[in-house]
Amino acid sequence: MTLVEGLRVRLAEDLGIGGAVAGEAATTVGFLSLGAGIEGTVERVDGELPPSDEVLEYQRLKALFEDYAHTMPEASRKRLEAEIAALEPEWSAYREQGNRVTVRVRFDNGFVLDGAHQDVLTPL
Repeated sequence: MTLVEGLRVRLAEDLGIGGAVAGEAATTVGFLSLGAGIEGTVERVDGELPPSDEVLEYQRLKALFEDYAHTMPEASRKRLEAEIAALEPEWSAYREQGNRVTVRVRFDNGFVLDGAHQDVLTPL
């Protein structure tokens, strides 16, 4: 899913937000939760979310394998192939997801959620 400015969206899951504090002792007095199903409008699309550490490691090892596997001793090459194979599921999932972004959403109830991952929103 590609989120764009002006798109109407719905919160797909309950979202808990911080704790309210009061007084000099900074005592927690409450917790705000936005319930799944509230609707709003995307005000801004921020940058792409960075890939996970596993995806970055897969890319690094794959490049190493492609560039230097022919010069490696057989045992080292086989170990590298095993490490790449172990990270293959994370790489496949990353490619299936496509680009993931964060957005700023103004909900119809007046709340604004900034830096929200696109995974918690569904387009209407």
